[in-house]
Amino acid sequence: MTPGASGIPGHKITVEQGAERVRVVHDGQVVADSTRALVLRETGCPVRYYLPAEDVAMNLLTPSDTTTYCPFKGTASYWSLPDAADAVWSYPEPKADVAAIKGHLCFYEVEVVG
Repeated sequence: MTPGASGIPGHKITVEQGAERVRVVHDGQVVADSTRALVLRETGCPVRYYLPAEDVAMNLLTPSDTTTYCPFKGTASYWSLPDAADAVWSYPEPKADVAAIKGHLCFYEVEVVG
């Protein structure tokens, strides 16, 4: 079996420029709206959209003390929305294979518009 980009046999991560518009709405308020989202596909995980920080209403997010570690992407930092703890994350110093996601945020709930 050939190793994927992560170096683990059978595990693969790709990051591509998305063509869709991606919106995040929380309690009727637009939190993010981007036509510049990156699409991250990872073996065994749902497709994730990483939006440039410039396309996110950062003033609506509250930094969290939560961090998690992924052996393929690095250490993630989190933010919360009202009534949605740790709903947003990013990788401030991502691993080389996914370096493109630096400066981008990912949300658990997104709307992808054709």
